Amino acid sequence: MEYIDTLKTVNTTELKNQMFDAAHDATETYIRDVLKGEDAFACGFAWVDIYPKFKGNTKDGKAERKVLRELGFELDYTGKTFSLWNPSKSYFQNIDCKEEGARAAARFLKFYGFNAYPNSRLD
Repeated sequence: MEYIDTLKTVNTTELKNQMFDAAHDATETYIRDVLKGEDAFACGFAWVDIYPKFKGNTKDGKAERKVLRELGFELDYTGKTFSLWNPSKSYFQNIDCKEEGARAAARFLKFYGFNAYPNSRLD
């Protein structure tokens, strides 16, 4: 299925739930298996950035941005990228587990054709 067809036919609620589930599961697995339940090491933030494929003033661009907003993404400070912070909804401060969730969410979205990339920064 073409990317633009996905945008027109996708059930955004279902896609959003699946994306959050993938991020949450990856984070919980990391917390359990690697951190052994301890909230230790470096603190930080993680998020997913999506770079739209279409210009915002086109029909396809408007459809793309509508889907991104329905998925919970917001336009970042550059005005060119859409971001979703902490897709795993983890309350751990550990940056590693949050990065794990952001990577899982980005992989999930890439499968559907989005230009999605995980990002993070230390606190």
